[in-house]
Amino acid sequence: MQQQYSQLQYSMNDLLDIMQKLRTPETGCPWDLEQTFETIAPYTIEEAYEVDDAIRSGDMSALRDELGDLLLQTVFHARIAEESGEFTFSDVVGSICDKMVRRHPHVFDGASVEGADAQTAEWELQKEQERKALALTQGAVPSALDGVAGSLPALLRAVKLQKRAARVGFDWPDTVEVLDKVQEECAELVEACQKPDNQNHVKEEYGDLMFVMANLARHLKLDPEEALRAANAKFERRFKKVEEKIAALGKAMGQSSLEEMDAQWDLVKQEE
Repeated sequence: MQQQYSQLQYSMNDLLDIMQKLRTPETGCPWDLEQTFETIAPYTIEEAYEVDDAIRSGDMSALRDELGDLLLQTVFHARIAEESGEFTFSDVVGSICDKMVRRHPHVFDGASVEGADAQTAEWELQKEQERKALALTQGAVPSALDGVAGSLPALLRAVKLQKRAARVGFDWPDTVEVLDKVQEECAELVEACQKPDNQNHVKEEYGDLMFVMANLARHLKLDPEEALRAANAKFERRFKKVEEKIAALGKAMGQSSLEEMDAQWDLVKQEE
Protein backbone atom coordinates (compact mmCIF):
# COMPACT_ATOMS: atom_id res chain seq x y z
CA MET A 1 0.00 0.00 0.00
CA GLN A 2 1.35 3.41 -0.99
CA GLN A 3 2.33 5.57 1.96
CA GLN A 4 0.21 8.70 2.20
CA TYR A 5 1.73 12.05 3.05
CA SER A 6 -0.32 14.94 4.39
CA GLN A 7 1.06 18.41 3.78
CA LEU A 8 -0.17 19.50 7.21
CA GLN A 9 1.96 16.80 8.82
CA TYR A 10 5.15 17.10 6.79
CA SER A 11 8.35 17.16 8.80
CA MET A 12 12.08 16.94 8.19
CA ASN A 13 11.81 13.20 8.69
CA ASP A 14 9.24 13.01 5.88
CA LEU A 15 11.67 14.69 3.49
CA LEU A 16 14.46 12.30 4.49
CA ASP A 17 12.08 9.36 4.04
CA ILE A 18 10.97 10.59 0.61
CA MET A 19 14.59 10.91 -0.54
CA GLN A 20 15.39 7.44 0.74
CA LYS A 21 12.50 6.01 -1.26
CA LEU A 22 13.55 7.90 -4.38
CA ARG A 23 17.03 6.36 -4.04
CA THR A 24 15.88 2.81 -3.25
CA PRO A 25 17.12 0.41 -5.97
CA GLU A 26 14.44 -1.25 -8.14
CA THR A 27 11.53 0.66 -6.58
CA GLY A 28 12.95 4.20 -6.62
CA CYS A 29 13.08 6.83 -9.36
CA PRO A 30 15.47 5.92 -12.22
CA TRP A 31 16.66 9.52 -12.58
CA ASP A 32 17.33 10.00 -8.87
CA LEU A 33 19.15 6.67 -8.70
CA GLU A 34 21.55 7.73 -11.46
CA GLN A 35 22.66 10.91 -9.72
CA THR A 36 26.03 11.47 -8.04
CA PHE A 37 27.63 14.33 -6.11
CA GLU A 38 29.03 15.63 -9.39
CA THR A 39 25.79 15.51 -11.37
CA ILE A 40 23.76 17.11 -8.57
CA ALA A 41 26.25 19.92 -7.85
CA PRO A 42 25.12 22.14 -10.79
CA TYR A 43 21.52 21.91 -9.57
CA THR A 44 22.64 22.92 -6.07
CA ILE A 45 24.30 26.04 -7.45
CA GLU A 46 21.27 26.82 -9.62
CA GLU A 47 18.91 26.52 -6.65
CA ALA A 48 21.05 28.93 -4.61
CA TYR A 49 20.80 31.49 -7.41
CA GLU A 50 17.02 30.99 -7.57
CA VAL A 51 16.81 31.68 -3.82
CA ASP A 52 18.73 34.91 -4.45
CA ASP A 53 16.40 35.83 -7.31
CA ALA A 54 13.31 35.29 -5.15
CA ILE A 55 14.79 37.51 -2.44
CA ARG A 56 15.61 40.27 -4.91
CA SER A 57 12.11 40.14 -6.39
CA GLY A 58 10.52 40.26 -2.94
CA ASP A 59 8.37 37.22 -3.77
CA MET A 60 7.95 35.44 -0.44
CA SER A 61 5.92 32.59 -1.93
CA ALA A 62 8.71 31.91 -4.42
CA LEU A 63 11.31 32.23 -1.66
CA ARG A 64 9.50 29.58 0.39
CA ASP A 65 9.51 27.20 -2.56
CA GLU A 66 13.10 27.93 -3.56
CA LEU A 67 14.36 27.42 -0.02
CA GLY A 68 12.64 24.03 -0.11
CA ASP A 69 14.40 23.22 -3.37
CA LEU A 70 17.72 24.21 -1.84
CA LEU A 71 17.03 22.10 1.26
CA LEU A 72 16.30 19.16 -1.02
CA GLN A 73 19.79 19.52 -2.49
CA THR A 74 21.32 19.16 0.98
CA VAL A 75 19.18 16.10 1.66
CA PHE A 76 20.10 14.62 -1.74
CA HIS A 77 23.85 15.01 -1.17
CA ALA A 78 23.56 13.65 2.37
CA ARG A 79 21.63 10.60 1.13
CA ILE A 80 24.30 9.79 -1.47
CA ALA A 81 26.96 10.15 1.22
CA GLU A 82 25.06 7.88 3.61
CA GLU A 83 24.72 5.17 0.95
CA SER A 84 28.51 5.14 0.52
CA GLY A 85 29.13 5.16 4.28
CA GLU A 86 30.67 8.64 4.35
CA PHE A 87 28.26 10.57 6.60
CA THR A 88 24.56 11.06 7.29
CA PHE A 89 22.17 14.01 7.32
CA SER A 90 22.41 13.98 11.13
CA ASP A 91 26.16 14.39 10.77
CA VAL A 92 25.57 17.43 8.54
CA VAL A 93 23.26 18.95 11.15
CA GLY A 94 25.73 18.17 13.93
CA SER A 95 28.60 19.73 12.00
CA ILE A 96 26.86 23.05 11.38
CA CYS A 97 25.46 23.23 14.93
CA ASP A 98 28.95 22.63 16.34
CA LYS A 99 30.39 25.32 14.08
CA MET A 100 27.75 27.91 14.98
CA VAL A 101 28.17 27.32 18.71
CA ARG A 102 31.98 27.41 18.42
CA ARG A 103 31.97 30.63 16.42
CA HIS A 104 29.50 32.43 18.71
CA PRO A 105 31.08 32.22 22.17
CA HIS A 106 29.42 35.53 23.09
CA VAL A 107 26.05 33.77 22.76
CA PHE A 108 26.76 30.26 23.99
CA ASP A 109 29.85 30.53 26.23
CA GLY A 110 29.47 33.73 28.21
CA ALA A 111 32.04 35.70 26.24
CA SER A 112 31.44 39.36 25.37
CA VAL A 113 31.64 41.17 22.05
CA GLU A 114 31.14 44.85 21.22
CA GLY A 115 28.90 45.16 18.20
CA ALA A 116 28.53 43.50 14.81
CA ASP A 117 31.90 44.73 13.48
CA ALA A 118 33.76 43.18 16.38
CA GLN A 119 31.84 39.95 15.93
CA THR A 120 32.71 39.88 12.23
CA ALA A 121 36.39 40.32 13.06
CA GLU A 122 36.22 37.56 15.66
CA TRP A 123 34.41 35.27 13.21
CA GLU A 124 37.10 35.79 10.57
CA LEU A 125 39.84 35.19 13.15
CA GLN A 126 38.28 31.89 14.18
CA LYS A 127 37.92 30.82 10.55
CA GLU A 128 41.57 31.68 9.93
CA GLN A 129 42.67 29.63 12.94
CA GLU A 130 40.59 26.69 11.72
CA ARG A 131 42.13 26.91 8.24
CA LYS A 132 45.65 27.01 9.66
CA ALA A 133 44.95 24.00 11.87
CA LEU A 134 43.56 22.07 8.90
CA ALA A 135 46.60 22.89 6.76
CA LEU A 136 48.98 21.71 9.47
CA THR A 137 47.11 18.42 9.92
CA GLN A 138 47.47 17.89 6.15
CA GLY A 139 51.19 18.60 6.27
CA ALA A 140 50.84 21.79 4.23
CA VAL A 141 52.19 25.29 4.82
CA PRO A 142 49.25 27.53 5.86
CA SER A 143 48.39 30.26 3.35
CA ALA A 144 46.30 33.39 3.69
CA LEU A 145 44.44 32.18 0.58
CA ASP A 146 43.48 28.77 1.99
CA GLY A 147 39.78 27.94 1.88
CA VAL A 148 38.77 30.19 -1.03
CA ALA A 149 36.75 27.69 -3.05
CA GLY A 150 38.04 27.14 -6.55
CA SER A 151 34.53 26.63 -7.91
CA LEU A 152 33.28 30.09 -6.90
CA PRO A 153 32.26 32.37 -9.77
CA ALA A 154 35.50 33.95 -10.99
CA LEU A 155 34.52 37.53 -10.12
CA LEU A 156 33.50 36.62 -6.58
CA ARG A 157 36.63 34.53 -6.12
CA ALA A 158 38.84 37.38 -7.32
CA VAL A 159 37.40 39.68 -4.64
CA LYS A 160 37.79 37.05 -1.92
CA LEU A 161 41.42 36.37 -2.90
CA GLN A 162 42.17 40.09 -2.86
CA LYS A 163 40.53 40.57 0.55
CA ARG A 164 42.59 37.74 1.99
CA ALA A 165 45.81 39.20 0.56
CA ALA A 166 44.90 42.64 1.90
CA ARG A 167 44.55 41.27 5.44
CA VAL A 168 48.26 40.49 5.50
CA GLY A 169 49.20 43.86 3.97
CA PHE A 170 49.50 42.83 0.32
CA ASP A 171 47.39 45.63 -1.16
CA TRP A 172 47.59 49.02 -2.82
CA PRO A 173 47.45 51.83 -0.23
CA ASP A 174 44.84 53.89 -2.10
CA THR A 175 42.41 53.91 -5.00
CA VAL A 176 44.60 56.17 -7.16
CA GLU A 177 47.24 53.45 -7.48
CA VAL A 178 44.58 50.91 -8.43
CA LEU A 179 43.32 53.26 -11.16
CA ASP A 180 46.89 53.59 -12.44
CA LYS A 181 47.06 49.79 -12.60
CA VAL A 182 43.77 49.71 -14.53
CA GLN A 183 45.29 52.04 -17.14
CA GLU A 184 48.43 49.90 -17.28
CA GLU A 185 46.44 46.72 -17.84
CA CYS A 186 44.29 48.42 -20.49
CA ALA A 187 47.43 49.45 -22.38
CA GLU A 188 48.81 45.90 -22.18
CA LEU A 189 45.55 44.49 -23.51
CA VAL A 190 45.55 46.95 -26.42
CA GLU A 191 49.14 46.00 -27.21
CA ALA A 192 48.31 42.28 -27.10
CA CYS A 193 45.33 42.76 -29.43
CA GLN A 194 47.54 44.44 -32.02
CA LYS A 195 49.69 41.34 -32.43
CA PRO A 196 48.44 38.63 -34.84
CA ASP A 197 47.98 35.02 -33.73
CA ASN A 198 48.30 35.98 -30.08
CA GLN A 199 44.98 34.81 -28.63
CA ASN A 200 46.46 33.21 -25.51
CA HIS A 201 48.25 36.44 -24.60
CA VAL A 202 45.08 38.46 -25.27
CA LYS A 203 43.19 36.12 -22.96
CA GLU A 204 45.83 36.53 -20.26
CA GLU A 205 45.83 40.32 -20.46
CA TYR A 206 42.05 40.45 -20.50
CA GLY A 207 42.01 38.31 -17.34
CA ASP A 208 44.52 40.65 -15.69
CA LEU A 209 42.28 43.62 -16.49
CA MET A 210 39.22 41.86 -15.08
CA PHE A 211 41.15 40.99 -11.92
CA VAL A 212 42.31 44.55 -11.31
CA MET A 213 38.80 45.85 -12.03
CA ALA A 214 37.52 43.57 -9.26
CA ASN A 215 40.21 45.05 -7.01
CA LEU A 216 39.09 48.56 -7.96
CA ALA A 217 35.54 47.69 -6.94
CA ARG A 218 36.83 46.53 -3.55
CA HIS A 219 38.72 49.80 -3.03
CA LEU A 220 35.63 51.76 -4.04
CA LYS A 221 33.62 49.67 -1.55
CA LEU A 222 31.42 48.35 -4.35
CA ASP A 223 30.16 44.85 -5.01
CA PRO A 224 31.38 44.20 -8.57
CA GLU A 225 28.72 41.55 -9.13
CA GLU A 226 26.01 43.98 -8.05
CA ALA A 227 27.46 46.72 -10.26
CA LEU A 228 27.56 44.42 -13.26
CA ARG A 229 24.04 43.19 -12.53
CA ALA A 230 22.85 46.81 -12.58
CA ALA A 231 24.68 47.40 -15.86
CA ASN A 232 23.03 44.29 -17.33
CA ALA A 233 19.61 45.54 -16.25
CA LYS A 234 20.27 48.97 -17.76
CA PHE A 235 21.38 47.47 -21.06
CA GLU A 236 18.34 45.18 -21.16
CA ARG A 237 15.97 48.05 -20.41
CA ARG A 238 17.47 50.34 -23.04
CA PHE A 239 17.77 47.62 -25.69
CA LYS A 240 14.09 46.71 -25.35
CA LYS A 241 13.16 50.38 -25.77
CA VAL A 242 15.29 50.52 -28.92
CA GLU A 243 13.41 47.48 -30.21
CA GLU A 244 10.12 49.27 -29.55
CA LYS A 245 11.27 52.39 -31.38
CA ILE A 246 12.54 50.41 -34.36
CA ALA A 247 9.26 48.51 -34.48
CA ALA A 248 7.36 51.83 -34.43
CA LEU A 249 9.26 52.73 -37.58
CA GLY A 250 7.91 49.58 -39.21
CA LYS A 251 11.22 47.74 -39.10
CA ALA A 252 12.84 44.84 -37.26
CA MET A 253 16.21 45.07 -35.52
CA GLY A 254 17.83 42.72 -38.01
CA GLN A 255 16.58 44.87 -40.88
CA SER A 256 17.97 48.12 -39.49
CA SER A 257 21.46 49.45 -39.98
CA LEU A 258 23.81 49.88 -37.06
CA GLU A 259 23.61 53.64 -37.55
CA GLU A 260 19.80 53.55 -37.21
CA MET A 261 19.98 51.44 -34.06
CA ASP A 262 22.71 53.65 -32.58
CA ALA A 263 20.57 56.71 -33.21
CA GLN A 264 17.64 55.14 -31.35
CA TRP A 265 19.97 54.07 -28.56
CA ASP A 266 21.15 57.68 -28.11
CA LEU A 267 17.53 58.81 -28.09
CA VAL A 268 16.65 56.30 -25.36
CA LYS A 269 19.59 57.52 -23.27
CA GLN A 270 18.41 61.11 -23.64
CA GLU A 271 14.86 60.16 -22.63
CA GLU A 272 16.13 58.48 -19.47
